[in-house]
Amino acid sequence: MNPETAPQEITTLVGREVYTKNGVFVGEVEDLRLDLDVQEVTGLALHQVNTELFDPEVSASRGVIVPYRWVQAIGDIVIVNDVVERVRGDAEGDEEVAA
Repeated sequence: MNPETAPQEITTLVGREVYTKNGVFVGEVEDLRLDLDVQEVTGLALHQVNTELFDPEVSASRGVIVPYRWVQAIGDIVIVNDVVERVRGDAEGDEEVAA
C-alpha cells in the first residue's frame, strides 16, 4: 500500500496548528468531535485559540469547536475557511469581508 494514499489515524490531527486560508492562526487541535453513527469527524476541538479572533471568555474557557466542514486541507497544519475571520469581523461591526 502506498504510504501517501494510506488512511491515517485521526489522532494524528491532535496537536496540529490550525490556520485560516489567509494565514491567520486560529488555534491548536486538542481533540476531535465524532459522529459514531456515521463514523465521521464532525468538528475539531481547539485550544490555545487566537485571542484576536475569539472573545476573552472563549480563550479563558476550554476552547472552541470548529465544524469539520470548514476544513480545506490537512498536512503539517490544518487550513480552514476564513469564516472564523468573518465571524469576528461581523461581531465588531466590520463591513469588510475576507475573500
